[in-house]
Amino acid sequence: MGVYVFTYTDIEIVTLAIIQYIEETRPIPSLLPRDPKKRAQVRMISDIIASGIQPLQNLYVIKKIGTEKDVWAQHFIQRGFEALEPILKQTAGMYCVGDEISMADICLVPQVYNAERFKVDICQFPTIQMLNQTLSKIEAFKASHPSCQPDTPDAMGP
Repeated sequence: MGVYVFTYTDIEIVTLAIIQYIEETRPIPSLLPRDPKKRAQVRMISDIIASGIQPLQNLYVIKKIGTEKDVWAQHFIQRGFEALEPILKQTAGMYCVGDEISMADICLVPQVYNAERFKVDICQFPTIQMLNQTLSKIEAFKASHPSCQPDTPDAMGP
């Protein structure tokens, strides 16, 4: 089906469940805030990105769309970012929710990469742009950037 799968010992985990599994088995540093309200905000932002925006740019879906793939991707990224931007304006500090890196930040960076890949004007989303610029300076985000992954097609690489 073309989804990311994390295999560990005898289990296979898909998508956001990968991050949640890491959080539950290696909770330091935590990817979810201790405060229940902030924890809910992180989950909401992560869900908007991982379930509402990103699946519509999976390579499998894009290939099925054919020649209209760029217009398709731009439309759904734009629509998703229009929903996400006002939420992030309310929740952001240095990162998506306050001043601690969270699961939401881990979801945001690759989605901004997709937006840039499909030529969505990120300048219309100043909070998303600021967060991405901040996160992109962090070594862990540099190393895990989608363009740095071994299975990244040459045309999409750095």
